[in-house]
Amino acid sequence: MDRAIRKSTAWDVAEKAGVSQSTVSRVFTGSTRISEQTRARVMAAAEALDYLPDKRASRLRSGQTGVLAVVLITRAEDSAQEVNPFTYALLGGVCRAASARGYETLVSFQSSPDEFYGRYVEQRDADAMIVLGTTQNAEAWDYFRPILQRDDHSICWGLPYEEAHSVRSDNRAGGRMAAQHLWAQGYRKPAFIGPVECTQRQFQERYEGFCEALGELGGEALIMRDVSTNDRFEQGRDAVARLIETGAEFDSIFAACDFIALGASEALTQHGIDVPGAVGIVGYDGLAATAHASPPLTTIKPDLEEAGRQLIARVLEEEPDGEASLAPVDLIARASTARS
Repeated sequence: MDRAIRKSTAWDVAEKAGVSQSTVSRVFTGSTRISEQTRARVMAAAEALDYLPDKRASRLRSGQTGVLAVVLITRAEDSAQEVNPFTYALLGGVCRAASARGYETLVSFQSSPDEFYGRYVEQRDADAMIVLGTTQNAEAWDYFRPILQRDDHSICWGLPYEEAHSVRSDNRAGGRMAAQHLWAQGYRKPAFIGPVECTQRQFQERYEGFCEALGELGGEALIMRDVSTNDRFEQGRDAVARLIETGAEFDSIFAACDFIALGASEALTQHGIDVPGAVGIVGYDGLAATAHASPPLTTIKPDLEEAGRQLIARVLEEEPDGEASLAPVDLIARASTARS
């Protein structure tokens, strides 16, 4: 009978790479204290020896699970297909950042009280928890609020309340970009549409940045904040209808999110108002679908790869908690604001 081929060990990798066994261990647990040169040497040695670390033994020794829990809050009435594409894009950024650090992700969709569960760290199911998703499920945020307040190993996307550990896009900078872009295109009577007075204050920050930049330019924004529905697309349609009914003078719109902007654009077209000739529109979120709208939508796009990296680094306590936890944004100029 042939003798079984001996599996390579971490000691073999260490000897071949010329490092200690503890260094090999730190490389495979994703430590940031290892230089890239050393990491590359260890990985090359591991590949040459066909070495695979014993994850279970490593986790037992370290007391870590190697798993990050990601909770996606959805509305009770929404199916998985109806979840905002922005959330899926952000989830992708988080999962890629976790994978780059050697972590697996456990993703849970939660929408109703019978599904709410956030004790992954406490129950040793995961080393940390990240909460993403809609701002329109108040019950869910009420459930997760005390966890996010007390647990340093939990973090969320957005700004649900001051005392929560969080990362968000640079909303004020995005609002300023929208104002400066519309002004540069010759628009002088801008309107902001979107619910700014809600629990999660990201829309408020976008509005404040927009108004701040307009004031510096000598302009002022009209605001349509009231909404009669939770459907963002319908919010945009309704806001435009009210603007027209009241006879308000406006030549441009900055919408709190892309779906509101898309609803506004459709309503303007149905009223025979030319976009961008008569009214220019800017959205926020950078949804991929906005490039295929008619006309293609100018939008503020957060860097979701950087957002994912920040969320992972912060929840693993490798970056300090503070006001600087803002993912950068960029303006993607398209035909919805391209005045001739």
